[in-house]
Amino acid sequence: MLSQPLQKSIQWLKTPSPEALFDRQLVWIALGLMLIGLVMVTSASFPISTRLTHQPFHFMERHAFFLFLSVCTASVVMRVPMEKWMKFSSPLLALSAFLLLVVLVAGHSVNGASRWIPLGLFNLQPAEVAKLSLFMFMSGYLVRKQDEVRETFFGGFMKPIMVFGTLAVLLLCQPDLGTVVVMLVTLFGMLFIAGAKLTQFLALMVAGILAVVGLIAAEPYRIRRVTSFMDPWEDPFGSGYQLTQSLMAFGRGEWFGQGLGNSVQKLEYLPEAHTDFVFAVLGEELGFVGVVLVLILIFSLVLKAIFIGKKAFEHDEYFGGYLAFGIGIWFAFQTLVNVGAAAGIVPTKGLTLPLISYGGSSLIVMSVAVAMLLRIDYECRIKVSHPTEETVNNENK
Repeated sequence: MLSQPLQKSIQWLKTPSPEALFDRQLVWIALGLMLIGLVMVTSASFPISTRLTHQPFHFMERHAFFLFLSVCTASVVMRVPMEKWMKFSSPLLALSAFLLLVVLVAGHSVNGASRWIPLGLFNLQPAEVAKLSLFMFMSGYLVRKQDEVRETFFGGFMKPIMVFGTLAVLLLCQPDLGTVVVMLVTLFGMLFIAGAKLTQFLALMVAGILAVVGLIAAEPYRIRRVTSFMDPWEDPFGSGYQLTQSLMAFGRGEWFGQGLGNSVQKLEYLPEAHTDFVFAVLGEELGFVGVVLVLILIFSLVLKAIFIGKKAFEHDEYFGGYLAFGIGIWFAFQTLVNVGAAAGIVPTKGLTLPLISYGGSSLIVMSVAVAMLLRIDYECRIKVSHPTEETVNNENK
């Protein structure tokens, strides 16, 4: 005879776990990226932290604090129904526009760009808040005006572009072309998913590309970035310095890397090693295998966002569906730009690597975006496990 505790243990092992009301895989992917980010920021920031503050763990401690703040904020956001986010999407967008005005007047300037509002504990970057606010506003707009978007040009298609144009002007005054491009690409993706006419979509896409080219041509420093990207070895100690150092980091990484903490390029050779170019340090220390694993994690998160958006549409949660697709496009494109800039595939832009790069505003806002994905998925699962009377009636018809 088996003892009673052993019988209970066997019974517990045989009992299937209850179905979770949230996507556990998405949680583990996000937490995994955050932990990788903490390790890589710690490794990449040793030299600059020691030089600036005489404390090797200064940036690591700040990043750990940002992580704690991000998780706490995401936990609160998870409890807010998507209906309320839709209701307050317009006021949130107006608040973002106000913050973009404030940063032009009283912003903290770094490397010639005024993008941060000092708040004591950390510097708020309104551009990050503006991204999520715009995508929330667009999701609500597409729910309300879906027919207009599909049928009319000015009424449904141009109004959101005009809203985006207002934010773009404020962002270009900082200047921050990278955020404008991310917003524009995500906006195009959301309009395409909403069923905008292909001719209108293509015409607007061509206009957007021409506008970006014009903005690049209007500023000498942007032209230098493009020319240095095309041939960084022409001026390896001038305009091409950052990219050549990044490429050397990837070259030293080979298949399995030099080992965690053994990067040479982070020793004051590669500027912004813990922020914009943390991926180059990751490539040097963890090699090709580490790079591929991190990219798989990020694009697994993107696929999760797309599947959650598809599920939301199937359950008539259109606001959540559009927002989930918008977040997926945003994360994917920003990753492509950051990794592409580090690898010399696209011109250098000051965009963070989602959930990995150092930066409080980016980390908190992207954690909030992941929390919204979890909330969208949760509301879809609630509909399946606890269907309302209206849902049951619709299914019985």
